[in-house]
Amino acid sequence: MSEMTPGQIVEQLNQYIVGQTAAKRAVAIALRNRWRWLRLSDDMRREVTPRNILMIGPTGVGKTEITRRLASMTGAPFIKVEATKYTEVGYYGRDVESMIRDLVEAAIGMVRASRRKEIEGEAQRKVEDRLLKLLVPLDSVPEPSSSEPDSDAESPPDTDDIKARRERTMAKFRDMLKAGTLEERQVELSVEQKSSPVQVFTNMGMEQMDMDLQGMLEKMMPKQRNARRMTVREARKILLEQEVEGLLDKESVNEEAVRLTESSGMIFIDEIDKICSSSEGTKSADVSRQGVQRDLLPIVEGTTVNTRYGQVSTEKIMFIAAGAFHRSRPSDLMPELQGRFPIRVELQDLTRQDLVRILTEPTGSLTRQYTELLAVDGITLEFTPDGIESMAEVAWHVNQTTQNIGARRLQTIIERLLEDVSFEAPDCGPKTIVVTGDYVRGKLDDIRKDEDLSRFVL
Repeated sequence: MSEMTPGQIVEQLNQYIVGQTAAKRAVAIALRNRWRWLRLSDDMRREVTPRNILMIGPTGVGKTEITRRLASMTGAPFIKVEATKYTEVGYYGRDVESMIRDLVEAAIGMVRASRRKEIEGEAQRKVEDRLLKLLVPLDSVPEPSSSEPDSDAESPPDTDDIKARRERTMAKFRDMLKAGTLEERQVELSVEQKSSPVQVFTNMGMEQMDMDLQGMLEKMMPKQRNARRMTVREARKILLEQEVEGLLDKESVNEEAVRLTESSGMIFIDEIDKICSSSEGTKSADVSRQGVQRDLLPIVEGTTVNTRYGQVSTEKIMFIAAGAFHRSRPSDLMPELQGRFPIRVELQDLTRQDLVRILTEPTGSLTRQYTELLAVDGITLEFTPDGIESMAEVAWHVNQTTQNIGARRLQTIIERLLEDVSFEAPDCGPKTIVVTGDYVRGKLDDIRKDEDLSRFVL
């Protein structure tokens, strides 16, 4: 778990997301509380429960982006799921418990990556030894040419001399291998051929049993090995994976992953408003919507989920939910589920100035992305301040007059603006394009004024 302070977390998020200070502060405090919780005594730790967060706000204002960036700095198992892909138990689709299994898989990936760094040095030494055996087989060292009389020809060979010559040959090849001069040399390697996956058809909501049966059947299938000729460079990659797999203690990895999931796991549930029943009381064809909430409730409250790696308690897993709530309200969620998200943060609509900042301030802003992309074809792209303000003005205007999709509108605007440049760039050679306010208006004004057309084009 990251030891960053809330201020440092917000500072990191500010490099990628404009505004939404309240949401950034909420997730920063929640992340720091997780770090504090890990340092409590065992008795007190059992009493403290995670403070789950519900983020409310229109689309395109940064809900998903905040959590996506948070995932890269947590140092803890983290997954993002869509609430709409789950169905009530008994209906065709995935049940909500599968999100815990996915979280365990993410934890296993983290633990494996950490353990891999610890054993990679030993694995590479083993790979070097195996490559030397492929390059210098036991029978490849030539016998010494005999200049002795025929009477001595029947005497047994000097094994010490043969061993010494082999060691000298191996040392020479080892130096060449380290120097990289043998990377294109061909070797023959026995590679295990992966069998095609066995499709197992099971009842609805039983994908875990599906995976277990599939894994069992794959173990029963005989393993086939094929001899392949490849370069030393290609063989090194395959041998490294084989050695890492052999050195990893899978049971230990699984146990640590389950422990990490239970103590530090975080799940972001997006589009949670899509499983709300409308406050207008209209009946929906999606009869499992309320059922998904009922199934989700015990997961958030704390229950035990069976996985292929053992039982996992969800009591201390932290949940962050987000939704636009256009046609529904947070109060349309089940009261019990509402109570499990005590921290509510409302994200604000983006203003013109916010859109200007989004185009210029983030580390990977859209203007920088397109500048780097077109530079590959020799096009120098420059954005003037009034050009950026004009793009923000068009995006804000279209959002207000059509469907408001927030910052995502900027992607559509800039793609439309630079369509001709992107198409002609490979053929026109080195060139400088300056995007001014007049340039933007010349390209987009006609579409912006025609609201019916802008609904389809922008």
